[in-house]
Amino acid sequence: MSNLDVIAAHYTASDRGDLAGMLAPLAPETTWTEAAGFPYAGTYTGPEEVADNVFGPIAKDWDDYTFTLGDLFDAGDAVIGLGTYHGKHRGTGRSFTARVAHVWRFNGGKLSSFEQIVDSVPVVDAMENR
Repeated sequence: MSNLDVIAAHYTASDRGDLAGMLAPLAPETTWTEAAGFPYAGTYTGPEEVADNVFGPIAKDWDDYTFTLGDLFDAGDAVIGLGTYHGKHRGTGRSFTARVAHVWRFNGGKLSSFEQIVDSVPVVDAMENR
């Protein structure tokens, strides 16, 4: 399975709401970085930390939170996904749309890191009561 295939499978699992499938490519030492300014910002290591600090809080805070993949690029030891986040915050009832890039890095055929680059302003705005 190519690096591109591994990440395409992650996004396919995301589309069907399969958290285990989404986390499948992560090894215990894989780092996952959510962008500064994003509500779940930080760097987490391994699938359990990612589930606890990213996907768990998203599931708790948002209705219909989705990532829509637009483009997927094979860059050898990196794969780049470009797309859009959408969601409706449970506390405020406000929706958002935000552009995002995901950078997946591989080392020796294993996923070593994920980095999110996102326009976090619409996400934070949807969370704030006005």
